[in-house]
Amino acid sequence: MRQSKRVKIGNLTIGGGAPIAVQSMLNIPADDVAGNVEQAKRLEAAGCEIIRTAVPKLENVELITALKETISMPVVADIHFDYRIALACAEAGVDKIRINPGNIGDDARVREVAEACKEKGIPIRIGVNSGSLEKSILEKYGAPCAEALAQSALYHASLLEKFDFSDIVISLKSSNVHTMIEAYRLLSSQCDYPLHLGVTEAGTKQMGIVKSAIGIGALLHEGIGDTIRVSLTADPVEEIDAANQILKALDLKQNEPYLISCPTCGRTKIDLIALAGEVEKRLKAVHKPIKVAVMGCIVNGPGEAREADIGIAGGDGEGLIFKKGKTIMKLPEDRLVDALFQEIESL
Repeated sequence: MRQSKRVKIGNLTIGGGAPIAVQSMLNIPADDVAGNVEQAKRLEAAGCEIIRTAVPKLENVELITALKETISMPVVADIHFDYRIALACAEAGVDKIRINPGNIGDDARVREVAEACKEKGIPIRIGVNSGSLEKSILEKYGAPCAEALAQSALYHASLLEKFDFSDIVISLKSSNVHTMIEAYRLLSSQCDYPLHLGVTEAGTKQMGIVKSAIGIGALLHEGIGDTIRVSLTADPVEEIDAANQILKALDLKQNEPYLISCPTCGRTKIDLIALAGEVEKRLKAVHKPIKVAVMGCIVNGPGEAREADIGIAGGDGEGLIFKKGKTIMKLPEDRLVDALFQEIESL
């Protein structure tokens, strides 16, 4: 397990062994304050723990104020080129600023942003991706490879460190899963800053989730990473669900249910696909650290899933409810899900 330093983002702490935080980014035009606030509310209700928003113009700083007045999760301002926007967001009470120090101007401007953030206790996320690499680094490596991404991140961190600022989070994003994994591995061995994991431009929902699960999951399995975003060309709420599923698959999500279900076979005489879908949907409202099983037949039911806290095993138009491998009742198919959740309430 990599030991990263702790960084406080508003009311949330990341790094230093804190739980992995899930974040997303608003995708409503920044001028639409009401639309962004409404989307942020939906994301928070879905389990988002950090929200980022683009602030392309000085007048868009009002969005930071509106979000801070409405939601309780930390708000991150995504800023490029204009250091004055960073200063205005800091003044508006933003919880974190995402910049590349190298693209906001000379040392005097970097110093001004670093000093404003240090005074107000605002961390800075350095966001490096394949399209943001410096010409000198690209010339050195010839392509946006893992080594280039890691070197760029350390260069940007050094710009802040020069002004005694070390409240830093770093992200190294690539659309190539191999590059992303190797870049984070390299950087993790060269600094102790918390790392925000993600595969950028991962794609639409299905492929984006697959690529993110591989990239983010591989690194988390190695103990690398402190906060994650699953980037999808989709409703951002889909990102939160996918991120939480990745964390649950790695036993990194506390106080949440974990669903297992069998793939069905010729022995299945119950509509297992519909049953599993309904159970998964209703489990989203449950916040208990339990394992729930939905199994297709008695052969693979209480026996194979005996480690589950509770589950369903299908029969011929009927099924069993079992706890820790022991049958507690037999019911018709149409009553199984309701009975299962009555039992879950009592756990």
